[in-house]
Amino acid sequence: MMLDAATLRVALALVDLTLLMLFYFITFRRTRSHYSGWWCMALLLFLVGNAAYLLDGTAHQGWAIPAGNVLLVAGAASIWAGGRSLRAPSLRPWQLAAGPAATAVASFIDHPATNVWAGGPVYLGFMAVLIGLGSRELFLLERDYSRVHRPLAVGAGILAVFYLGRLVAFLANGPDGAVFTSVFGSVPMTVFSTITLVVASFTMAELSYEQQTQDLRSRATVDGLTGLLNRSAFLDLAENELRRLRRTGTTASIILADLDHFKAINDQFGHSAGDSALQAFARACAGTVRSTDLVGRYGGEEFILLLPGVTPDRAREIAADISVRLHQSGSAVIPRLPTVSYGIASTGAGPGSLDAAVISADAALYQAKTLGRDRAELATGG
Repeated sequence: MMLDAATLRVALALVDLTLLMLFYFITFRRTRSHYSGWWCMALLLFLVGNAAYLLDGTAHQGWAIPAGNVLLVAGAASIWAGGRSLRAPSLRPWQLAAGPAATAVASFIDHPATNVWAGGPVYLGFMAVLIGLGSRELFLLERDYSRVHRPLAVGAGILAVFYLGRLVAFLANGPDGAVFTSVFGSVPMTVFSTITLVVASFTMAELSYEQQTQDLRSRATVDGLTGLLNRSAFLDLAENELRRLRRTGTTASIILADLDHFKAINDQFGHSAGDSALQAFARACAGTVRSTDLVGRYGGEEFILLLPGVTPDRAREIAADISVRLHQSGSAVIPRLPTVSYGIASTGAGPGSLDAAVISADAALYQAKTLGRDRAELATGG
């Protein structure tokens, strides 16, 4: 027994509503990711848009057909916006509104009260283009971004190609042509959409959870204010790096840096000025060291750097370069950025060398403070 399009649309609406409720309450409310939010919006728009088509053949068809077309195109735009949110700045409002607006004009001028395919070519074209753009955004992510974004991109690409096929068949033979009705008509499209929504929703839920896991992992290793490694993450990575260097017989230098008179900055200009100074120093460090060096916030206004293969003398030059870059950067929040004192030590060749180097660098930092600040001192024997 063949099911008619109206029955299938009701079934699709129920599936869509179920997925929307599950995705919103189980996934979006737990992850709060932009991508999850856009997919919830797409599901809602698809639900209402497909429901509008149930009014075909009634006195309301004149507004229901354009409304359905516009809502489905807006849902496709939400898919594009969701993919975009994973890798680039948000789309501008006009980029999201262009497709639905053009679809609305084309649908209303094509006699929707008597033509169930009013604005059909424009609607099908925008569905193919916008879903295709969503697929492209997913393909542009790094290959190791997640386990599921590539299959999701392929799925979106297949859906975009399907809509493109519908457009070609529509233009070639019309909506009553044998190819269009048997392969791309309302019944096969509704079945295909139902399967796609179910598979995509579960895949997107997995992607959202992966995003949440990555975010939690990042929060566990990165200092929220400066964007540098936090203390525990730095020490773990530094230990691993020193083990690697021991195998090659290479030493490294440790730099402990402390912003001078930092409490006075907070007292005189407020904590926002102190935060600005910390962020400026973090940027100076990141802009000076190599990508293979490790930089972390050690605590308060104190920072720590591990420079593999760098001698203490060269480390002192790097510290000077950081200070120069810091004071060249300036700050809109604080009139003058603070000076910085540095303690520098060389790592040893055996186990526990990191702890010993940090202790030596701390002693050298104390010496730099004692001698008047705004200077770098080498540890004794370094």
